[in-house]
Amino acid sequence: MAETGGIQGTCDERFEPVREAFQKNFDDGLDVGASVAVYLEGEPVVDLWGGFADQARTVPWERDSITNVWSTTKTMTNLCALILADHNEIDLHAPVTTYWPEFKANDKERIEVRHLLSHTAGLAGWEEPMRVEDLYDWEKATSLLAAQQPWWPPGTASGYHALTQGYLVGEVVRRVTGQTLGAFFAAEVAGPLGADFAIGLPPADDGRTVRVITPDAPLIDPATVTNPLLVKTFTNPPLSPEVSWDEAWRRAEIPAANGQSNARGVGAVQSIVSNHGEARGVRLLSERGCRAIFEEQSNGEDLVLGVPLRFGMGYGLANQTVPIGPAACFWGGLGGSLVISDLDARLTVAYVMNRMELGLLGDTRGMSLALAAAASLAQR
Repeated sequence: MAETGGIQGTCDERFEPVREAFQKNFDDGLDVGASVAVYLEGEPVVDLWGGFADQARTVPWERDSITNVWSTTKTMTNLCALILADHNEIDLHAPVTTYWPEFKANDKERIEVRHLLSHTAGLAGWEEPMRVEDLYDWEKATSLLAAQQPWWPPGTASGYHALTQGYLVGEVVRRVTGQTLGAFFAAEVAGPLGADFAIGLPPADDGRTVRVITPDAPLIDPATVTNPLLVKTFTNPPLSPEVSWDEAWRRAEIPAANGQSNARGVGAVQSIVSNHGEARGVRLLSERGCRAIFEEQSNGEDLVLGVPLRFGMGYGLANQTVPIGPAACFWGGLGGSLVISDLDARLTVAYVMNRMELGLLGDTRGMSLALAAAASLAQR
């Protein structure tokens, strides 16, 4: 790798294995540009970046480079709901109609807020045809979901709400606070924490935005996929990663998929979770509010993704597919971004990159960094 794209940043000597694993990802040709951050007890102990912002490897990935992190955005959106619940402004066990009366259409009165946070509401996608441009129309996206009939009995199983979760949770937040999800997150979460993460990117930040590098093959090929729920969820609207290059995508609030950040920004927010609700002098959750994450909502084969998953409130939890600690929670984004928070270790590991891998459930790059961070702690 050219010197201009070499690894930069800071790394506590205890976490040297993280730097080594990060370097190995580049040495093995797995990363083009990327960042990794580790927070311990709410404080940053690793903040590294390196590589290039473009596939031609001519523009270095800088300290403040940001890119689309896809579904890692969901951890931010769901954290907003958890904060409101902790402040008794939302009851996670209340019907969604308590806050969003129009949602009752098509016998959805029994769907509770917790079902939205755990992908068990049965609204994994839209039934009506959607265009990409419709994702930028908040009223259309949410009103169609409010009118829609669930695809399976709510609460009985998870089915990954790839795009819809952000609109569903975001509309509850909007009804309760009067603010859009992106505005609430900026004012109440990212702002107080000084975290570089935006849901709805201001024009002033366009110059430091890195385009994702898309895989050579399509992420979903309807001709070869046999699960109709997966096809319905991921192809309506027809969406390719290149859409994230568009200004309209960056300006919109798509709270399940269009967060713009780097590993430092992701970790700065999610360290609130691993450090029991407080980080760097800012408390956003109580201990009780953090524990709510671990109230199991589903545990079994996900009806959309077709693999065993276990969901708590807003996050994935440990199971046979994801062997993390019993007090750890996680989620990641299309192509590879990842964040894991372990409340026992008070450790958050975040990884953000531009080169997307194939697959919907992440890859080895982020997990290798998380394992290296855990190994570093074990050697203390």
